[in-house]
Amino acid sequence: MSADPRQRRAARHAQPAAEVAASAPRKKPITVERITDAALEVVATEGYDALTIRRVAAVVGTGPSSLYAHIVNKDDIDDLLIGRLYAEVVLPEADPTAWREQLLGVYTQIRDLYLKYPGVSRAALATVPTNLETLRVGEGILAILLAGGIEPRTAGWARDALSLYVSAYALEQSLVQQRRRHQDHEWVLSHEELLDRFTALPAEKFPQTRRHAAELISGTGHDRFEFALGQLMNNLRPASG
Repeated sequence: MSADPRQRRAARHAQPAAEVAASAPRKKPITVERITDAALEVVATEGYDALTIRRVAAVVGTGPSSLYAHIVNKDDIDDLLIGRLYAEVVLPEADPTAWREQLLGVYTQIRDLYLKYPGVSRAALATVPTNLETLRVGEGILAILLAGGIEPRTAGWARDALSLYVSAYALEQSLVQQRRRHQDHEWVLSHEELLDRFTALPAEKFPQTRRHAAELISGTGHDRFEFALGQLMNNLRPASG
């Protein structure tokens, strides 16, 4: 570029303002929101296994060291991810007459959010939540349980157990989908293949599996999801008195 300021000014004046802006775009500042957006993009397109500080930095368009001005570590990104997803969860006003249905509704929302981002439920496992949105949802679930008359300690333990099951269910579904994308993998069987294998087992060693093969493999994943949550919730009893 010429050192003559008059020539530089003339060059600027020769271009429309929009073209000048396009040729010298202003760099977007790095924010926690941009980091979270980038992390979700990585998980959505490549799966949770691909989520690293370096990969997120590449999507943001910077180096890993630049992210550490805004996050602590990879666990911090996990917390941000779950918080972003939980921000979409709609909580009902706790109703003592419909608390089981309300719990199922909230956990179904969480399940569906997890399934949109393959493997992301791993970010919720073995993590102490600090994000306010995650805490908001936890508070809402606790309020529903307490409204149902569940004793506080039981409510707290039940919330943990239900949340663990939902995370594990979503993770398993993500792993199944991942295996199905690899044609050389034969571990994921169709309903018909599984039925054939069970009914072909030696009767003397597997009499019950052969006899009840159809029942053992019946139902969709979501049918079994609702069954498992129902079993957990139906064993919760309101505190006496």
